[in-house]
Amino acid sequence: MAEDEELERIKRKMMKRLMRAEEPSLWVDGAVANLTTANFDEVLTKAKQPVLVDFWAGWCAPCTAMKPVLEAMARDYAGRVSFAKVDVNRNQTLARRYGVMSIPNFVLFRNSKPVDRVVGAVGRPGLEAMLRRHLS
Repeated sequence: MAEDEELERIKRKMMKRLMRAEEPSLWVDGAVANLTTANFDEVLTKAKQPVLVDFWAGWCAPCTAMKPVLEAMARDYAGRVSFAKVDVNRNQTLARRYGVMSIPNFVLFRNSKPVDRVVGAVGRPGLEAMLRRHLS
């Protein structure tokens, strides 16, 4: 009987903790977040640091070449820059809004506003040059 009471106490405690838990964040340090038209504005508004967004498409060979570069940079810049990607085929509204005419297209956002852009498979040096201009 005592075990049942203890188990119930633990269940209640866990349930309270779950009920208090905040909405999970899309941002995970060291990972690249997937943004969509539905979550883009809200997620960027909640970002506490600059966000480098990769506008890409699955059929784009240069985009595919840049994917491991972006993933490595997300790990290396964890805590200083957030990294995200937007599939332009599935999120054409966002591509139009930010004037994405060529891909890959990397846009750096600070306080939800675009502050810089690099177009093409510029490799890590090209992306780091852009970040250096905006990181203190």
